[in-house]
Amino acid sequence: MKAKFSKEMIIGIVTIIGLTFLYIGVNYLKGINLFRPINHYYVTCANVSEVTISTPVFVGGFKVGLVRNIVYDYQSNKQITIEINLEKGMRINKGSYVTIERTFLSGAQLHIHLNTYVNEHLSPGSTIEGRMMGDLMGTLQSQVLPQFVDLMPKIDSILYGLNQLVNNPALTVALNNLDRTTANLATTSRTLNQLMETLEDDVPVIASNLKETTNNFVGISNDLKQLNLSQSVQTLNETLVQLQQTVTQLNSKDNSLGLLMNDTLLYDNLTRAVNSASDLLIDLKTNPKRYLHFSVF
Repeated sequence: MKAKFSKEMIIGIVTIIGLTFLYIGVNYLKGINLFRPINHYYVTCANVSEVTISTPVFVGGFKVGLVRNIVYDYQSNKQITIEINLEKGMRINKGSYVTIERTFLSGAQLHIHLNTYVNEHLSPGSTIEGRMMGDLMGTLQSQVLPQFVDLMPKIDSILYGLNQLVNNPALTVALNNLDRTTANLATTSRTLNQLMETLEDDVPVIASNLKETTNNFVGISNDLKQLNLSQSVQTLNETLVQLQQTVTQLNSKDNSLGLLMNDTLLYDNLTRAVNSASDLLIDLKTNPKRYLHFSVF
């Protein structure tokens, strides 16, 4: 007998299936996989600022779970308990702790710091110590901003100095000089290129001249080899010796030339003789009748 379902039953079944898929989809969007085996732990802390359900949990930067629930202790008014769900293979050593770190863009994150010095592990459902780490904005406000405020006068002085440097006419002159220097370098480079091109044309001629000069030096060297230099040097030495002897004789008074060059008396006599001859010629020119006689028939 074929079973018959009423419209109300069909609507109820469809509603249940839709709600089930809606629940699974919402948890999936939160990052919670309902079909994946997990283990859970509790983290106690005093501040859960920016921590929400589905906040990620990391170990060494690797995501291992999510925040499943947050419960406030209304009796003590001091403690907040966070339930975290971790992957089944994730085990936490005893003595480990969890830090809550607020980021600049993605809100808060939970980081598990494992105590690798012990091999004993906590059982699922155990409570872990939670610690609140300084957030980025708080660090900026407490540490970076005061230093930046202290640097502001220095930055203002630096900017003023840069403004004075940029507006200094000497900088414009230096830039103009640099521009002219660059232009001169370009001109010099072109001149050098032209010179190199000219040298490329003249190099064969220069090489030929150098070869001819080298050949000439080789010929001179061969001629020098053929000369009897030792005999020439010996002849030159003999000539120098003879010249030295002649000079010695000229300086000596043992000969006529030596007396002529060194005897002052002879020099004085010659001078007086020349003067007497000069006086005689003058008197002969003045009084010719004194020396010449003419007779007439």
